[in-house]
Amino acid sequence: METYRAFRIHQDAQGHRAGFEALPKQAPETGEVLVRITHSSVNYKDALAGTGRGKILRTFPLVGGVDAAGIVEQSNDPAYRAGDAVLATGWGLSFDHDGGYAEYLRVPATWLTPIPTGMDPRSAMILGTAGFTAALAMHRMQVNGQQPEMGPILVTGASGGVGSMAIAILARLGYEAVALSGKPELEDWLKSIGAARIIGRDALAEAKRPLEKALWGGAIDNVGGETLAQITRTTVPNGNIASIGLAGGHLLETTVMPFILRGVSLLGCNSVDVPQALRTELWRHLASDWRPADLDLLLGETVDLDGLPGIFEAMLAGKTHGRILVEIAPTSRRKT
Repeated sequence: METYRAFRIHQDAQGHRAGFEALPKQAPETGEVLVRITHSSVNYKDALAGTGRGKILRTFPLVGGVDAAGIVEQSNDPAYRAGDAVLATGWGLSFDHDGGYAEYLRVPATWLTPIPTGMDPRSAMILGTAGFTAALAMHRMQVNGQQPEMGPILVTGASGGVGSMAIAILARLGYEAVALSGKPELEDWLKSIGAARIIGRDALAEAKRPLEKALWGGAIDNVGGETLAQITRTTVPNGNIASIGLAGGHLLETTVMPFILRGVSLLGCNSVDVPQALRTELWRHLASDWRPADLDLLLGETVDLDGLPGIFEAMLAGKTHGRILVEIAPTSRRKT
């Protein structure tokens, strides 16, 4: 039987362990597609899952990687045929289904999105879940009335994958993006990807009243906790806050006054279960009018499968920035 290489994660009586294994290559069943993966990416939840420091996976063992892009090798669904370029993000990847850290991925056809014109698997995975999540935040804010003239958009966790993508998309769409970052050494890089200005993490620390001076037309928040609470107090009337992450904590202690007296909206963004029609629309935007001016500027590092354990540790230690691309070079197939 032909096998392929995969980064597989176990959790059992022996504890957590992860590493490379040879898995059997299987033909797709009815409604499924077999994809030869060429690229993936590393997101924060991938690092948590791969090191066992976060409860990300529902079942074990599983192949890690919430993102995948490549070429259809075999299809058992009329929506796709061999040679099609496709991507997959979210759904059950590296949650209750094998993910993208492998040479092959067999998934339901409904989990795939055709890679749109103007994009290839590499650029799709520079964007990946981070770019898609930033696009979802932008979509939700604009549907709810966000306009550039309402004022600057604060982006927290600005040097991370979602934050940096949000800055680049905001700049592309004519918004003034303000980066909240605790990494002064990255200020020049943040400006190069579109940040109009950078403020430190302590800039919001003293806002304690239910309502403070309105500073932000809106925000894309990757931090949560006290940072998000402070943003609610300092957003302009009818401004929108897209809530994406909880690096600073999952509790939100604030009052209803910003929502009632200023009409501020808090918009939750779940990029995992987005309906296919909206998912396709957002990827088309990312391939055209919302595409960051220079995707390679957003690329912090490129690794292969062997580099995954090291990059997981670096990411959790706060030593990475931007996007981490995974290039999956096929090895010689083994038959057993």
